[in-house]
Amino acid sequence: MGILDGKVAIVTGAGRGIGREEAILLAKEGAKVVVNDAGVHYDGTGTSRGPAEDVANEIKKMGGEAVPNFDNVSDFQGAANIVKQAIETYGALHIVVNNAGILRDKMLFNMEEEMWDAVIAVHLKGTFNMCRHACAYWREQHKAGNILYGKIINTSSDAGLLGNPGQTNYGAAKAGIAALTIILAKEMARYNVCVNCIAPIARTRLTTDATPSLAALMSMKPPEGQFDPLDPANIAPLVAYLASDDANDITGQVFRVAGDVIWLLRGWHTVDKIKKGGARWEPAEIGPKLKELLKKAPPPEEMTAPFADLAVKG
Repeated sequence: MGILDGKVAIVTGAGRGIGREEAILLAKEGAKVVVNDAGVHYDGTGTSRGPAEDVANEIKKMGGEAVPNFDNVSDFQGAANIVKQAIETYGALHIVVNNAGILRDKMLFNMEEEMWDAVIAVHLKGTFNMCRHACAYWREQHKAGNILYGKIINTSSDAGLLGNPGQTNYGAAKAGIAALTIILAKEMARYNVCVNCIAPIARTRLTTDATPSLAALMSMKPPEGQFDPLDPANIAPLVAYLASDDANDITGQVFRVAGDVIWLLRGWHTVDKIKKGGARWEPAEIGPKLKELLKKAPPPEEMTAPFADLAVKG
């Protein structure tokens, strides 16, 4: 018996890395899984059926149920096809894990329009596309009296929540996904749909091959036989739990997850304020007050800060 028995799940970008581990664990916990992956390189070029087929076959070999899907989530109709395949194959849809992603890093002043568009299309539009079609289905079912308690788990990143130079396109998309999560959770609450978001830290193609600034940290491995805090399999348990009925009261949340650590993150909030008191500010008088305010404020968290909790030792 698993915590997802009887559930039907879609995992996008499930052919490798974090998505692969999510799909496999969801299946181990009893879910029937649509394994979506277009089989692209980390920059979005090329296609291959191999990754999705391999993971679907792996799930079936261990006694689970899975089918591969090769649609590109950045295509509105492609995303609709993924949702349709889940419903037609297994009779329903309960879980959507939006994991698909690519990288095309460049400093903004050197970034080409196509590099921006491609990354935004897969991450932000792809997440919208999948959420749009799944939510329309769940709303329709709810109105018909069939409450499915849908679950969406989106994927953000420290690059969007904390910022990382060279990733304005990726970071903007990931920040947008976090905002989309919070807003969509409010929209879908009346239909008993929970929408949450994770910001994972793990060793994948996107954090080693495609991100030189993180490659050294992400490539570190502990001695054989010891717990590996950067293993992408560490991400999947939180996703499986958030997809379960026990998480029916958790929605609109953003969690960072790595190794054995789960952080609860909260977005923009007031750190401090300055107030003149019943009169309009003059531009020149703002400066000293604003600088005093900033001097007192704690420094923002850096992208590398979470690694202090992981104790990665090579």
